[in-house]
This record gives sequence, C-alpha cells and structure tokens, in this order.
Amino acid sequence: MTTLADVMALVAVDSVSGNENVLAGLVYERLRANDALIVERVGDNVIARTNGLHATRILVAGHLDTVPGDVTAARIEGDALHGLGAVDMKASLAAMIDLALEPQPRGVELTWVFYAREEIERTRSGLVEVAEIRPELLVADVAVLAEPTDGRVEAGCQGTLRVGITLRGRRAHTARPFTGRNAIHRLGDLVSFVATYQPREVTMDGVTYVEQLQAVAVAGGVAPNVVPDVASCVLNHRVAPDRTRDEAVAWLREYLGELIVDGDELEVLDWAPSAMPRLDNRYFAKLVELTGAPPRAKVGFTDVATFHELGIPATNFGAGDPLLAHRSDEFISAQQVETYAATLGEWLRSAPY
Repeated sequence: MTTLADVMALVAVDSVSGNENVLAGLVYERLRANDALIVERVGDNVIARTNGLHATRILVAGHLDTVPGDVTAARIEGDALHGLGAVDMKASLAAMIDLALEPQPRGVELTWVFYAREEIERTRSGLVEVAEIRPELLVADVAVLAEPTDGRVEAGCQGTLRVGITLRGRRAHTARPFTGRNAIHRLGDLVSFVATYQPREVTMDGVTYVEQLQAVAVAGGVAPNVVPDVASCVLNHRVAPDRTRDEAVAWLREYLGELIVDGDELEVLDWAPSAMPRLDNRYFAKLVELTGAPPRAKVGFTDVATFHELGIPATNFGAGDPLLAHRSDEFISAQQVETYAATLGEWLRSAPY
C-alpha cells in the first residue's frame, strides 16, 4: 500500500525541471530491486519493463520534475501531505514505484516510464528525448499518463498555441501625438478585445473541451516623451482536439480581424498538439468503470499528445486535485493516494480486457 511516507520520500528530493538527476537515481535504484524488471536510464529518464511472453503491453508514465519551490517546507499533517510536487505528481510516482515492485504475475507486459523536464518547453522534454533516442522503449498498446486528475479519467488533451503579435505605429513627440500613431494604444484595443473572448466548447466522446484565449505578456515604449511606433504581446490559446495547428492559427487571424493590418506581424512561437479522447478504447472504458466516476476532458496540454503522435492510445489518470497543481498550498490526502494506487493496481492486474 502506498503511504504518505512513500510520497514524502520523493517530495523531499528537489527535482525542479533540469535538476532531476538525484531523483532519477533514487527511482532507478528502487526499481532494480525487482528482478523481473529490465531497468534502464536514458539521461535523467528511467524506464523499467517486464519482458515476458504476453501479447499486450501497457505503459504507465509520469514526470519526475516540479515547478520551482522550496521542498524543505514539505510536511505531513494528520492525513495529508503538504508540499511542492505532492499533487503534480509525486504521489502518483510513489504509487507507480510500489506497483512496479509488486511480485504478482500479470496478464500483460508493463513499461514504467519516469521522465524529466515536463514542466518546461516541450523541446526539452525527457519523454521526447527517449522517443528520439530509444523509441523502442516506448512501444506499447495503450498508455496511462499519471497527471493529477483527482483519481478519475481525464481524456485526451487540448493543444496549446503561443503567438507573438507585433503592431506598428508612427513615432512622434508626445506634445504633438496627432503627427504619429501610438502602437501601444493600438495594442490596448487588441488586448481589450481578447479579454472579451467567449470560450468555445467542443464535445467529443461525451466529454467537453473548453478552449481559452489569454494575453500573457506585453511590451512597448521608447521614451517618456515619444509616441511609440511598436508594441507587442503574446497570446496563449488552448485548442480543442478537433483543430489542427494551422486551423487554430487561421481562426485566430480571423478572430482578431482588422485589429491586425498590413505591416503588423503574427508569429507562431510555440505549438503543442492536442490528443483525441479515445474513450472508445476498451482499456480506458474499463479504467473509467473502476474509478466509479464519469470521465472528463483534459483541458490543459499533457504528454497524452506525445503518445498520440507515437500512435499509442493514451489517457490521463493520476492522484490529486489538478486545481492544486503548481500552487503554494499544494497537498494530497492519504485516502487519495491509497485509492489511486488501488484503482491503478486493479486495472493492471485484471488486464487484458
């Protein structure tokens, strides 16, 4: 049974993105205690696999890193663990380790993936690194990603589009602004318009994705006595699985309309793809049944999309309330940990379906 003490042992190890070396070493040594596992380390990523004769392989993955914070503040109070990474996602990692060490035979082959650098730009992702260097280690029939979902299935994920917009004006003296055109004022109109955005909702496989559009950065200005001729902003758009990158960009251009004119620029800075819910998959249907809760759509981006790109059906299923992830008051209860480990364990032990 996975306990809060098991989770605390992982939370106590600082593993902010790019600093996963010590935690990866700890996980590697723990998993080597099971002789039935082939355990490999690829950089700061740890992959453990059974290698029997079963036809079906299930992969369970979780990331080792956390956002920045103070791990020394972590503590257990009563039946809850408070601390950085407790929810996102060291409670799930502790359950994964315990289940990987179980001696009971199963009816499927298992791959356990503990990967680095999920919380930063996708180009540095440890999962992407393994896919590029050792793709054979990720071959599976289905995958579960242990992102926090409060112990229920959150299907698919939304894509995330980040664009930079540069608006042009004409420089002038602030005493005679009528001789120029203020680019910051233009940008203000655009940002105000974005603030009125009404989220688009898309229902697929019975779960509803809610798109979002937010201004996340602004820049501009020359000097206190100069009407600025350039101003810029960055927009973040969360995109439902029914739209591709190009379709999302085309929609955004149309949505902003005449707020962007000749001479202005809209540049795609980053794109992380979406993933379909795949709730018609019999493995995920069984997992939903075992949770006893209806599935939801994953409205953020997760590496379910990475598995989708690899041709592997995947879903999100992890311990802890996702609304607490990355917060200073992040916490998880003993009951949440135990229930998650028990459900995941039952799903694995009773497979194939």
